[in-house]
Amino acid sequence: MAVAGQQRILNFHGVGEPGRALERGEAPYWLGVDRFCAALDRIADHPDRDRLSITFDDGNASDLLIAAPELQKRGLEAEFFVLSGRIGEAGSLDAGQIRALMQMGMRIGSHGVAHSDWSSLSAHALQRELVTSKAVLEEICGIPVQSAAIPFGRYNAAVLQALRSAGYAVAYSSDRGSSTSAAFLHPRTSLRQDTTDSIFEAVLSGTMAPWKRLRRFAGMTARAWI
Repeated sequence: MAVAGQQRILNFHGVGEPGRALERGEAPYWLGVDRFCAALDRIADHPDRDRLSITFDDGNASDLLIAAPELQKRGLEAEFFVLSGRIGEAGSLDAGQIRALMQMGMRIGSHGVAHSDWSSLSAHALQRELVTSKAVLEEICGIPVQSAAIPFGRYNAAVLQALRSAGYAVAYSSDRGSSTSAAFLHPRTSLRQDTTDSIFEAVLSGTMAPWKRLRRFAGMTARAWI
């Protein structure tokens, strides 16, 4: 069952051959160029295209070299969540490339500094992670950075409160399902190598069984209060 009027957010990571050593468990989130382009074709041609949003995590060099040009070809745009601690490293975006993404009509958000599990950090370390990444990206972008994507999708009430305190207006999780524009926390669905065509179509259409929707809501509510 789909909920009318809600946004579906599709999240990507790297595209093509990685230019850096991958973290444990990261490889399934890297897509081949053909698979990535086929996914963009389906998004661009979908009847609900205006209710589909696209994001990218980690600030990989493929964001500019592959993803952004393919988005432009299809009249699509996206928000790119950058790890500030990796800026300028091999295989990751540098400051000039981040600005180039903005010049192409893309948006920039924070993914933190070091790809840490925010829910496991002390209050001081978490605040430093959120404030530092925001300041670094604002210096590069020249505009306020008000959105953040939560690494690994792991959050709790302390993480959400820290995000608000650090000045973020919107946060993105990995809870899957649909989102409303007024929400602070927006669930996303990441496309993986093993995502089947039928699952991808369900994501695009916002179709989710009622029991799955209820379980997702309960999980998000519980994490927001822990």
